[in-house]
Amino acid sequence: MTRAVEVAASARLTSSPNPWVGAVLVSGDATWEGVTSPPGGPHAERHALAAAGDRARGATLYTTLEPCSHHGRTGPCTSALIEAAVARVVIGTEDPDPQVSGTGVAVLRAAGVEVEVGMLRDVVERQLAPYLCHRRTGRPLVVCKLAATLDGRTAAPDGSSQWITGSEARADAHRLRAESDAVLVGAATIRADDPSLTVRDIDLPAGVEMEDVQPLRVVLGAAPESARVHPAVELDGDLAGVLDELGDRGVLQLLVEGGASVAGAFHRAGLVDRYVVYFAPALFGGENAAAMFSGPAAPTIDDVWRGAIVDVRSLGGDLRIDLE
Repeated sequence: MTRAVEVAASARLTSSPNPWVGAVLVSGDATWEGVTSPPGGPHAERHALAAAGDRARGATLYTTLEPCSHHGRTGPCTSALIEAAVARVVIGTEDPDPQVSGTGVAVLRAAGVEVEVGMLRDVVERQLAPYLCHRRTGRPLVVCKLAATLDGRTAAPDGSSQWITGSEARADAHRLRAESDAVLVGAATIRADDPSLTVRDIDLPAGVEMEDVQPLRVVLGAAPESARVHPAVELDGDLAGVLDELGDRGVLQLLVEGGASVAGAFHRAGLVDRYVVYFAPALFGGENAAAMFSGPAAPTIDDVWRGAIVDVRSLGGDLRIDLE
């Protein structure tokens, strides 16, 4: 299962809105691997079965997500496993998609296949968090990305902010964009900075082009016609409604990039699932530099949002901290 998780990562940029699943088929000392293809292509289990051929009979399949049991763009993976006479299937976590949701396990067991569920569940569910969130709630997983100095400031009093962090942190942020189905900013940020919100400067797997990993660009409010963000989706209204709209569009992960008022609004509404903060070893040293969030702060210490630091990594001279 550890290997299935490892190979699943190779499909992270290409499989959405399908889940990035890894599968490893084992028979004696021989193994065959598969990962989810881009939409319309075979699922991970079918790739592993195709690689094994007749040697799949009596083998054990390790797969990060419950095999599908319905006809979509491809046939059910459960049927392929049964036809190949796989003896045992080990699953990382159940698929909450209403079209699967336990039926994959039930179909396999009814056919006499031994099924085990829950191996490395915590690891698998973290890897598949955007997909699982979308299928459970109908909304995307919301990631709020911030870049700041160590005293929590994002721009100088004159508005300049390029660049607070170094090249490695910026490349990592572009990778985060590539992993997201949509990136969202407020119209004020568009007017002030005119960002393109495109993915650049990252290494891509063989056969994947930069145009394949560009997120949907979303503006809260109206962007000027000449803005570089176009073509973009312009949305207004309640933030919960915005998330419902994006969920209906098949967005599994939404990257909220700002500005401070938008980040603050998502934060105060309790709609952020994960914060990714890039800290530079720099200090503005005063209160008139721009803060990470604008708007009213928590009124008392008892009202302060408290999460958990789930990852810390060095990126050149900067630090990335993930909080949930």
